[in-house]
Amino acid sequence: MADDNTQSFLRKKRGPYISSITSRSLNLVIRGIVLFLIGVFLALVLNLLQIQRNVTLFPPDVITSIFSSAWWVPLGCGTASAVIGLLYPCIDRHLGEPHKFKREWSSVMRCVAVFVGINHASAKVDFANNIQLSLTLAALSIGLWWTFDRSRSGFGLGIGIAFLATLVTQLLVYNGVYQYTSPDFLYVRSWLPCIFFAGGITMGNIGRQLAMYECKVVAEKYHQD
Repeated sequence: MADDNTQSFLRKKRGPYISSITSRSLNLVIRGIVLFLIGVFLALVLNLLQIQRNVTLFPPDVITSIFSSAWWVPLGCGTASAVIGLLYPCIDRHLGEPHKFKREWSSVMRCVAVFVGINHASAKVDFANNIQLSLTLAALSIGLWWTFDRSRSGFGLGIGIAFLATLVTQLLVYNGVYQYTSPDFLYVRSWLPCIFFAGGITMGNIGRQLAMYECKVVAEKYHQD
């Protein structure tokens, strides 16, 4: 009789735990899919700006989508967006520094708008030379971090993302996958790391907001139970 009661108690205790693990895994997958789709959409729109201004040039045979973009660009950007958006809240938890600065969707939407504006400026605004453009975009990108993030982990991850993304882009251009007009930083434009930095901060903020929303939903469900 005692053994039956013990097993019944363990089943009850184990049930919510397994349910919690399953729910957490499902929420992680959903967040990843949402971040991927956001990254694909932004890549299609922003890459179109660069192509229209002849900032980036793709071989004619790789332009296959209705947005005049190589098929692998939105997929690559979507995957990177999912990884970045999931990584930011994980790093926050690991460091024990939950990000609490401007944690609302209106702030996230403004951050996205500023990022699109920075990318638009790189393609549309004419400067005397690339150095002036690079310095301007660098100031705007740091301003984006200061306005919407201000965390040390966010700044460090942004720098790391900018370095890795620029390195990958250099390799792609070196191997003839596509090219930049008037490159002044080896094979790419000198302002490109600024765009990657701002993009990393933006996707990180979206990922953090989705993670906070998930925690809020889980907490409400726990209190209801």
